[in-house]
Amino acid sequence: MDFIVALDNRETPLHKQLYDEVRSAILAGRLGPGQRVPSTREMAKSLGVSRTTVTLSYDELLSEGYLEAVVGSGTFVCKELPEELLRTPSPKSPASESRKVTSPRKALSEYGSRLKPMPAPFRDPEGQHEINFVYGVPDLTIFPIQQWSRLLSRHCRAAHSDALSYVSDNLGYLPLRQAIATYLARSRAVRCSPEQVFIVNGAQQALDLIARVLLDKGDRVALEEPGYPGARLLFQAHGAHIHPIRVDSQGLQTSALSTLPDGVKLVYITPSHQFPLGVSLALARRLELLAWAEAHQALIIEDDYDSEYRYAARPNPALQGLDRAGSVIYVGTFSKVMYPGLRIAYMAVPPDLADVLSRAKWLADRQSPMLEQYALADFIESGWLERHIRRMRLMYGSRRDALVAALGEHFGDRASILGDSAGMHLIARLATGLADEEVVKRAAKAGVELGTSRRCYFGAGQDAEFIFGFAALNERQIREGVSRISRATLA
Repeated sequence: MDFIVALDNRETPLHKQLYDEVRSAILAGRLGPGQRVPSTREMAKSLGVSRTTVTLSYDELLSEGYLEAVVGSGTFVCKELPEELLRTPSPKSPASESRKVTSPRKALSEYGSRLKPMPAPFRDPEGQHEINFVYGVPDLTIFPIQQWSRLLSRHCRAAHSDALSYVSDNLGYLPLRQAIATYLARSRAVRCSPEQVFIVNGAQQALDLIARVLLDKGDRVALEEPGYPGARLLFQAHGAHIHPIRVDSQGLQTSALSTLPDGVKLVYITPSHQFPLGVSLALARRLELLAWAEAHQALIIEDDYDSEYRYAARPNPALQGLDRAGSVIYVGTFSKVMYPGLRIAYMAVPPDLADVLSRAKWLADRQSPMLEQYALADFIESGWLERHIRRMRLMYGSRRDALVAALGEHFGDRASILGDSAGMHLIARLATGLADEEVVKRAAKAGVELGTSRRCYFGAGQDAEFIFGFAALNERQIREGVSRISRATLA
C-alpha cells in the first residue's frame, strides 16, 4: 500500500476507522485520482481484520463517490471527488474589467413596501444581561427533555415513511389533532372536532394564514389597545386598517364596538390573559362580543397563548366554547407550555373555513415537520403534557409571588401591579421620576434586561409601564433583579 492505515481507536468500530483513514488519504492526495486501492482480501490481510470489516468500509466509500469499482480490474479512487462536485467554481471575469453599475432594483410589491417602514423584527435579548426579564420565554431547564428525547427517538427508529416524506393530509398528523381536540375540550372547554384542528408552525403562521384568506387591502381589523404587536404589524402588512379598542380591568371595552365603522372583518383578542396588561375578559363582555360578531358577520381570532397558567383561580373557559354561530377562530401554541423551538401551534377553525385554510397552508409550506408531531401526540396522550403544566403552574406561581413581593419591598407604593395572577409576565407601573428610556438604560448598566410596553400601543404609549417576564428566572434572580433596578433608579 502507498499509504499507512492505523486502526487503534477502541471506541470507534473498525470499519468506520478504515473508512476515515482511506477517505483522509484520498482528500490529502496520498491516494490520487484513478489510483487502484488494495482489494478487500489484500486490505484485510495487511491489517489483520476480517474481510467483512473492509467490505463495509469500501461499500460506504463506493456509495459516497470516493471509490469506483471496475469489473475485472479492481477498485479505484474516483477521478472526480464528491467535494469537488458540490463546490461551485467562482465566476471568472477579466481582472481589468471594472464592476458594472447595475440598474435600479425593480419596485417591491405593495406588501413588501408596507414592511419597509415597520420596526425591525423584535429579537428576545436573551443572554445579553445577567438577569433578563424578557417575556414569553418559559423555563427551559425544567422541561422533561429525557422523556421527550425518548419519544422522538422511538419514532426515528421506527422510520415511518409519513414522517420522512410529503403527506396527503397537510392539516397535520391526525392522532395529534385528535389529542389536541380532546385536550382542549377538557382544559379549555373548546368545542371542536379533529377535522377543525390545524397544525401550524407557530401562532404567527396561524395569524398569517387567516389574514391571507380573509383580508384584502383596506379591510378593517379591530385590536386591543394595548395589544400584541406581532398581530398588529402582521395585519398592517396585509394592508388592513387598524381600529384599536381600549382595554380596562375587565378586558376589551366592548361598549366601543358600537362606535366601529361598518365592515370590520376581524377582531383579534387575547381574552384569557390579555397581552400585555394581563387582565381577563369578563363573561358579560364575552357574550356581548360574540353577539356583536354574529350580528355584523365578523370573525373573532382568540389567541389563547398562555391560558394554562392561572394561579389564584381555575382557568377561564375559552371564548370559542361560548360561540354558537361559528364566529371564533381559536389559536393556541405549545411554545409557552413546552419550548419555543418546537414551532408547533394549532388552530380550531369554524367548519366552513377548513377547506380554504387547508389550501393556504399547503401553498405556504405543504406541511409542518412530522417527527415532532408524532412525538407530541404521544406526549399528550401519555399525560406528560398536563403533568408538566401542573409542575410549571406551581413554580411560575411562586415566581410571580416573589416578583410582586420584591416590587413591594423595593418600590412600595411607587409600584402598581396590573392584571390577574396569571401568565408568564406582569405589568408594573413604576414611579421613578425618570424617562422610560433612562430606566431601561440604568437597568442594563446594572446587568438587568427590562422592557417597556410602548411597542404594544397603536397610539401613544403609557409612560412608566414595564413588562416583567418572570417564568425563566428563579426567585433569587427575581429578587436580585428588582433590587438592582431599584438601586439604579435611585442613583
